[in-house]
Amino acid sequence: MKKRKRFGVVIAAAAAAAGVFWLCFGEKIKIISTSLNSFKDENLAHTFQHTPQIQPVKKISRGGEAFQFLKEDNAKLAEGFHFKDTFYSAEKFMEDTKTSAILVIQDDVIRYEKYFMGGDENTLFSSNSMGKSFVSALMGIAVSEGYVGSVEEPIGQYIPEFAGTQLENIPIRACLQMASGINFNEDTDMSHFSMRTLMGTPAMKVIAKYGMQEEPCTYRRYLSINTEILGQVIKNATGCGLAEYMEEKLWKKIGAEHDAYWTLSNDTELAMGGLSVSLRDYARFARLYLNEGSYQGQQILTKDWVRDSLDISAQYSRPGANYDAYNAIGYGYQWWVPDGNQGEFMAIGVYGQWIYVNPSKQVIIVKTSADPDFMAKDYELKHVEFFRAVADGIFSMTPAS
Repeated sequence: MKKRKRFGVVIAAAAAAAGVFWLCFGEKIKIISTSLNSFKDENLAHTFQHTPQIQPVKKISRGGEAFQFLKEDNAKLAEGFHFKDTFYSAEKFMEDTKTSAILVIQDDVIRYEKYFMGGDENTLFSSNSMGKSFVSALMGIAVSEGYVGSVEEPIGQYIPEFAGTQLENIPIRACLQMASGINFNEDTDMSHFSMRTLMGTPAMKVIAKYGMQEEPCTYRRYLSINTEILGQVIKNATGCGLAEYMEEKLWKKIGAEHDAYWTLSNDTELAMGGLSVSLRDYARFARLYLNEGSYQGQQILTKDWVRDSLDISAQYSRPGANYDAYNAIGYGYQWWVPDGNQGEFMAIGVYGQWIYVNPSKQVIIVKTSADPDFMAKDYELKHVEFFRAVADGIFSMTPAS
């Protein structure tokens, strides 16, 4: 009887502890469970088109009159492209990479637009890491407004959690260029980082525990925590959340047609890639950079910021830097810059999200996907050649003036 009673007390205590744990962490556990389910291969397309209904988000309201692209009947895309002596059919490539939508604009005219997997022009597609380029724009605005003195300033000047740590003196520019030197592995450490933040530990407290792997601005290593740091610098410097700052300084000023949403992690915006935006609004953002930071005569971003954002002259910023396969494409201030002489630049997100801009042809391409094979060999480089073929084809159809 005593054993049974003792067992009953243990069970009761365990049940009470479980109850307290659920009260404290139940909602967070549900969010984690939902997130894990959302990223199963079979759920990706639905997830990337319905994130604001699945995850906690902050709304980013659009402004007044939207900028309207002209619209033509869909042009015929290029038949395909060559990559490493192999020809790839454009239609088959889009199918194989699980394309959910594609938009091709030239000279402010929609030349091709097609949606798959249930989306349409009103659908908000997840940015994943394309959102990093938006954070870069917000940093540029914060610098131009004087909230951040310079990208050469140390991150510890804006983030108290880094005071007295090895991270304290990393320049903001090093985080922008993915060359912070922080001892973090994107492939092996991200799940632990995400779990700790989802369970309530502030991101900067988690990051403050990491040491340094090398000196800043010596080696490019793609780390999403760099963008989380940039987001915190912006928030601490401006006193605004990222969604609030983006709404006031960017979204209401570039002719966006739809409200956007920023996914929250631990009640704060996920800077490393949490936006949900319509396809045409992604193009409107790209158009701002195509026009050197200007919208309808108003300078939203300084020309210098746009220029510096696409500068890959530093050794570690160039394509092929450090002989690292992940660095096959150059990297500026949270923008990817492929090798070539056409001034191209891109925003890229996991599972196949793309904004491609070709200034020499005045072409913008937005491609969203739900592709679980996005880590396949040469995935990014093949896309570059696909975009170039599409841009060349569209450009060649333009009548001579």
